[in-house]
Amino acid sequence: MDTVERRIVTFTAGSHGLVHTYELSIPILLTVWVAEFSTSAAVLGAIVTVGYGLFGVGALPGGVLVDRFGSKPMILACLLGMAGSFLLVGIAPSLPVLAVAIAVWGVTASVYHPAGLALLSNAVERRGIALGYHGIGGNLGIALGPLATVLLLLTFDWRVVAALLTIPALIVAGYGLTVDVDAALTDATDPADADGTTASDGGSTDADGGTEADDGTGADDGTGALAAIVRDTRTLMTLGFVLVLVFVTFSGLYYRAFLTFLPDLLGGVVDGLIDVQLVDPSSPYADDFDLSRYLYVLILTVGVLGQYLGGRIADRIPAERALVYAMPVLGTLALLFVPASGAVWSFLAVSVLLGVALFTVQPLSQATVAAYSTSEARGLSFGYTYLAIFGVGSLGAGLAGFVLTVATARELFMVLAGIAFLGAIAATAVVRLGVRRD
Repeated sequence: MDTVERRIVTFTAGSHGLVHTYELSIPILLTVWVAEFSTSAAVLGAIVTVGYGLFGVGALPGGVLVDRFGSKPMILACLLGMAGSFLLVGIAPSLPVLAVAIAVWGVTASVYHPAGLALLSNAVERRGIALGYHGIGGNLGIALGPLATVLLLLTFDWRVVAALLTIPALIVAGYGLTVDVDAALTDATDPADADGTTASDGGSTDADGGTEADDGTGADDGTGALAAIVRDTRTLMTLGFVLVLVFVTFSGLYYRAFLTFLPDLLGGVVDGLIDVQLVDPSSPYADDFDLSRYLYVLILTVGVLGQYLGGRIADRIPAERALVYAMPVLGTLALLFVPASGAVWSFLAVSVLLGVALFTVQPLSQATVAAYSTSEARGLSFGYTYLAIFGVGSLGAGLAGFVLTVATARELFMVLAGIAFLGAIAATAVVRLGVRRD
């Protein structure tokens, strides 16, 4: 990668990490809000559910905006919107205002994945490793963001913590203003095809990857924009891309079902395997110290290795072909999780390998989406992708909860294995029946 590409990767990886930092700091702050606003966990849960729901559902219209206005402006809007929402959280005088703030976060954060992934896919030549580094940023945000929030709450009032959390977003946004994405996109885009026509079908591509709607009269009105969306959707929905969406849905179901109840599952195993007393039982921090939480953070952290590995693989072989092999690995590790809990070494080994394998799939999936979509509708393609992953995939949490209610962890991991093997079948269908477009 050249200097411009490295700056783009740094900008998007930092933004990605912050999206997940805010996402996972909300549950931590929620424990404080119950007392602060004299309400119930059920009410706050409903408020947070709305925010998370908008985070997932907003990916599709976010992708449309990315194709229309470009990736960089939308990433900057995302960062400033998230910062503004947490400032509003910090000054929220009542529960309705807090609900609005969380909803604003969901809306503004929802545009990030279509914007960031479209920019990387269109502007960086070594797409696989770029997506790997981008995923590393997200993993660091997932693992370290909540930890930073917890540590800040030990020293500051929660309102101050919410305000302090806005600072990194403003810093990354400032850095983003200095990143010249136009040069990278111009170098990466072939302005003409073999017969001399423009690459865009019915619309001109701007310097930042956005498309201008053309309704045939040159007017850029709502009708022309809607027509462009319908046209791009029809162009996207080839058999190959539809099969990719089927795959990412299985991937999202596995991801959400596995991670949602993992802390509790780890706690049940760790308590029976490891007897370590690092904190005095009489200490005021004794109730807050839970070894399983730190193991959970470890699993998320080793995902950094998976992101890097997946990125490297995607630059060497077709990503969809790699997924055919990666998903059975996830399925096999799921089947080994419960049997491995009989000994410390085997349990730690399988847990760490699961963390690596789970996040190896992400850059491979993203590279596959890019390969089966067109550059002119790249934002829309990732909008559909993350609607499937965060929208339909969110059902994985309910599925996991249901299985654990009527059965045990063993059955849950059997279900996870089944999802992984179905994902492998979907990836195989992509390889056999799909036609790459990029």
